[in-house]
Amino acid sequence: MERERATKRAEKWAIAVHGGAGVDPNLPPQRQDQAKQLLNRCLNLGISALRSNFSAIDVVELVVRELETDPLFNSGHGSALTEKGTVEMEASIMDGPKRRYGAVSGVTTVKNPISLARLVMDKSPHSYLAFCGAEEFARQQGVELVDNEYFITEDNVGMLKLAKEANTILFDYRIPTTGLETCAAEADNPLQMNGLPINVYAPETVGCVVVDSQGRCAAATSTGGLMNKMSGRIGDSPIIGAGTYACEVCAVSCTGEGEAILRGTLAREVAAVMEYKGLGLQEAVNYVIKERLHEGKAGLIAVSNKGEVAYGFNCVGMFRGCATEDGFMEVGIWE
Repeated sequence: MERERATKRAEKWAIAVHGGAGVDPNLPPQRQDQAKQLLNRCLNLGISALRSNFSAIDVVELVVRELETDPLFNSGHGSALTEKGTVEMEASIMDGPKRRYGAVSGVTTVKNPISLARLVMDKSPHSYLAFCGAEEFARQQGVELVDNEYFITEDNVGMLKLAKEANTILFDYRIPTTGLETCAAEADNPLQMNGLPINVYAPETVGCVVVDSQGRCAAATSTGGLMNKMSGRIGDSPIIGAGTYACEVCAVSCTGEGEAILRGTLAREVAAVMEYKGLGLQEAVNYVIKERLHEGKAGLIAVSNKGEVAYGFNCVGMFRGCATEDGFMEVGIWE
């Protein structure tokens, strides 16, 4: 009866996308416009699929594939570089009704990591594959493979050089290399990441959450990780309950300081306070952002099985967009 009532009252779909939390206030207007255009395109792609009765799990994969293909954000083509100058990507996807999920880490030749994560969920006896095992599974499944150079952009090569010169991990690798001295949003009080100073802080992940007209929730998250990260580093994005989570009640995708998101099990916490404290979606998002990040910086997007959409962040901006079947649509960066 509970499942039937939940399905009945969730008569309307909702969708949200993000391109990272923590945006430098001096980001050039052209970059802001490019980000908004991409978010708009992805929202409309998802809306069209939902109107065609695609399931939530199919829509989140479709939208994140589009984000991975565009080099603007840090996933797929355009991913951040490791200290070795290579790309190691990770992604996860979760289907709320049965809490099934698939995740991958350390993939270097898979054109769309989110689709490989979906295959792990649907076509393997496991939930999480990494590095050479994930690559071997990709070859077995016949997914599209490319050389690692495909993912590397000129902008990222320049930012890696800056990171190595400063001996830091850069979150905000999207800030143009020219005029970098004016872009340090937190220069007077630098954040720390694993004991290393972070000169500038900004987006490093993409994600999508959807509830379809049947009340089914799904979430997907994909990233290249941190610029100048150690080879083998795994962040929050592929970890279910941290960077990604979906259940019968809601779906959540997180972005920001991965280690803080991992410590706070951020995505699962949103569902938990809805289930156990009886909070509404936006209340739950606000509570988790305030109470579970401690000194960490992050943001998240979420949908509920009632067709609601919500987001929250405790840093300077988050690239995000959301829409509901009622006609509401918003794309934004700042508060």
